[in-house]
Amino acid sequence: MTLREVEVLMGQSMPQIDPIRQINVTEQTYYRWMKKYGGMGAEQLKKLKRLQKKNERLRRAVSDLTLDKLILREATSGNF
Repeated sequence: MTLREVEVLMGQSMPQIDPIRQINVTEQTYYRWMKKYGGMGAEQLKKLKRLQKKNERLRRAVSDLTLDKLILREATSGNF
């Protein structure tokens, strides 16, 4: 069940907590998700996911390069 479906169920005069319970999350989690993703369409969410994956790959690359740099620096200083 998606956040949109929960909104639809709430709009059908269903008590507010029931649709949230149907997606097995706490109210706090639901409202955090709504704050973060509530106004986004499907294309925006796909773009966000692509950007998050790209960001993670870039972070790993920087981490790997930093580690390589530290290893090379230690090897050139003779501290084996």
